[in-house]
Amino acid sequence: MSESADHEIHSTSSTTPHEALTNTLRPLTDVFLTIRIIKSFTYRTTKNLLLPHIDATTMTVGGLKELCRAQVLVATGFKPFRTTVLDTLKLYTVAHGAKTTNLIINFDNDENWILNDDSATLASIGIENEAELSFFNRELYEAFKKDPTQSW
Repeated sequence: MSESADHEIHSTSSTTPHEALTNTLRPLTDVFLTIRIIKSFTYRTTKNLLLPHIDATTMTVGGLKELCRAQVLVATGFKPFRTTVLDTLKLYTVAHGAKTTNLIINFDNDENWILNDDSATLASIGIENEAELSFFNRELYEAFKKDPTQSW
């Protein structure tokens, strides 16, 4: 096959990278996650931890918690977050999903979106490429839900 014929085949393809959704661009064995590390709900103190190349088919919820805690201890810019007891992961949004008006956590659907089963793999609970999760102290979260006052 000539180069021009080969080029024709590729250029007439009906799928292009621009048409693909970001959650399907990478396999479940190589997902990119954004974790919102939350120090304070009242003061909206949060910093994003970016985790490329996570294997969602083998990484468990408990494993992700440990990885995040370890990264907070060594990653640049997380020094103020190192004293926070991080014990709860909650889904914030998935790629192309609706986002909440709250900038750091989604207060909806605690029953389904708080990841309580530390032995579950991320893929088995629907976590895929470009998912965003919040990692926080559950006690502080429950207190803030009762009195959602923000301070500046």
